[in-house]
Amino acid sequence: MDENRPISWGLCSAGKICNDFTLALNSLPQSEHKVVAVAARDLSRAKSFAESHSIPKFYASYDDIASDTEIDIVYIGAIHTTHYDLTMKMLSAGKHVLCEKPLGVNLDETTKMVAFAKEKKLFLMEAVWSRCFPAYKKAKEIISSGIIGDVRFCHATFGSHFDFPLPRIERKDMAGGSLLDIGIYAVQFAQFAYEDETPISQQTNGSLLESGVDADANILLKYSNNRSASVSCSVKTFLSNEGSIHGTKGYIKIGPFFWCPTTVEVFDKHDKVDTFHYKLPQLPDKGKYNFRNSVGLQYEAMEVRRCLLKGWTESPLHKGEDVIKIAQILHQARMDIGYDLPQDKISRDPTTNI
Repeated sequence: MDENRPISWGLCSAGKICNDFTLALNSLPQSEHKVVAVAARDLSRAKSFAESHSIPKFYASYDDIASDTEIDIVYIGAIHTTHYDLTMKMLSAGKHVLCEKPLGVNLDETTKMVAFAKEKKLFLMEAVWSRCFPAYKKAKEIISSGIIGDVRFCHATFGSHFDFPLPRIERKDMAGGSLLDIGIYAVQFAQFAYEDETPISQQTNGSLLESGVDADANILLKYSNNRSASVSCSVKTFLSNEGSIHGTKGYIKIGPFFWCPTTVEVFDKHDKVDTFHYKLPQLPDKGKYNFRNSVGLQYEAMEVRRCLLKGWTESPLHKGEDVIKIAQILHQARMDIGYDLPQDKISRDPTTNI
């Protein structure tokens, strides 16, 4: 791509996360990013979204996003169960893709999307924005420096008591539950701590809502050399929402919300010896974010631009093989607690979903 022109974005969905991502894009230099089109299943919603964010084009069909020649990359912020079809559609049309997490609702979908992007030689990234935060970069530097010694344990929790009824969390046909909505953040944190190594084994316990999706899950991961991680998620219980990485000399805490952190605390044994603070980007002059620290989505957009300018088809911060490993952990965790999906009973054929 030409570094002298902005990346042209198309949006699939006019929901809350697309609002936040658009506000983040619009807070970056217009010479680097511009949103040129949005599509939603309801034309009136797409029109309203476009007007509120000064987007020139709006569509009632995602096919129109795929065929719009002005668009370089598509941000997919639609419901989980649409990610596979939309991603494959956009890749088939020659578009780069940034898809909200989880990339796929199971391992089969995820593996096939990653493979198809490689085949098409197009950029694909699962939008685990956490990996793009400055605090994660600092945490990686601290671990590499040996200050906390050899990493032996990692712990992360993400939980809240969601206000029900909430269809996207409760309904199985929407791939709801805690694991796929917020548990993915805890799992990716453990993988981050161990440089995206494949776990040797895992054990999961948890409980289900009446609908059959998981209310909460606790995963114990075992890695090589007797290292381990413990991650928990819940849509029924308030958890501490902190992440910590522990070594033979000390540990670090990343927070106060580990998936969108602004602070890294360093401990020598049990004594705090340093704290690194990272101020979030400036909030936009207009518009309101729906989710905590969403202005940090700027970091993700900046990483996408960096990768596209270099001609890369994946981000080194969250590679395709890393996405697949996380999908494997989440898939096994669902199986362990008895949460199955209709998609688990079929094998997707990439040639018939476009």
